[in-house]
Amino acid sequence: MHLVETMAYVGQNPWHGLGNKLARHQPIEVWKQQAGMDWQIEEAEVRYVTGSHNIGTINAFPQNKVLYRSDTKKPLAVVSKRFQVVQPGEILEFYRDLTATSGFELETAGVLREGRKFWALARTGQSATLRGRDRVDGYLLLATACDGTLATTAQFTSVRVVCNNTLAIAVGQGKGAIKVPHRSQFDPERVKRQLGITVSAWDGFVERMKALCERPVDPDSAEALLRRILTYAVPNAAPMVNEHAVANVRALIESPGERVLVVYGSGHLGWLRQIIASDSAVQLVTLSDLLATR
Repeated sequence: MHLVETMAYVGQNPWHGLGNKLARHQPIEVWKQQAGMDWQIEEAEVRYVTGSHNIGTINAFPQNKVLYRSDTKKPLAVVSKRFQVVQPGEILEFYRDLTATSGFELETAGVLREGRKFWALARTGQSATLRGRDRVDGYLLLATACDGTLATTAQFTSVRVVCNNTLAIAVGQGKGAIKVPHRSQFDPERVKRQLGITVSAWDGFVERMKALCERPVDPDSAEALLRRILTYAVPNAAPMVNEHAVANVRALIESPGERVLVVYGSGHLGWLRQIIASDSAVQLVTLSDLLATR
């Protein structure tokens, strides 16, 4: 599920079709309003009632606090008193000087899970072309959550974040990420200095991608993998190999100039369609297409 509450973006439409499309180079104030990040996280004491049918004495629980939205007053989380809140607006403010003087350009920003999680993503201006036609762009992501499910995380990534799924993929890469736990105060300038040390992670990523592109696939290994994957269960018998599907994929692999990317999980189809829609030289083939008999 995308879990998008509100978002804004420039360029290509997100796969889920949600959000406000902006012209490029909009000021931070416009991004806050259009991405739905122009509200504050407020906090209050945790209180409970002792008595029957909610009638009795109101008591405080000082070790914890309730976080809620300033605009809708909806509760977001109950957290420790020591929890350091990062506001939605702070996520976008992180990019103010980067977009003004350092060549960064905001790409997407938004709110997930009714306000419990939010992010912003900016193009760094770095990109690479693999094997002459596959363009990979570099982004700087900053994301956080106010319910303790995500530390405030800044990292370079090649993933265009537009939903909860793509955020999880980007954060899951992990390499070179700067993570600020919510027991500590978020210091944007310190994080930027730390990111300056790890900016070379993009160069390492590009080198690994190019190496993978140049690595030949052994036909016997590919055949063994296909036969392990493209099987189906048979009641009271050993699993059967779908020879039709194996032949289809083998033909695709052996075609001159063709390459095959296999992505597991139907949850990836949305962002995969989004990527492929921008490149007429690439075709999306689902497993159901391969398994279909003629």
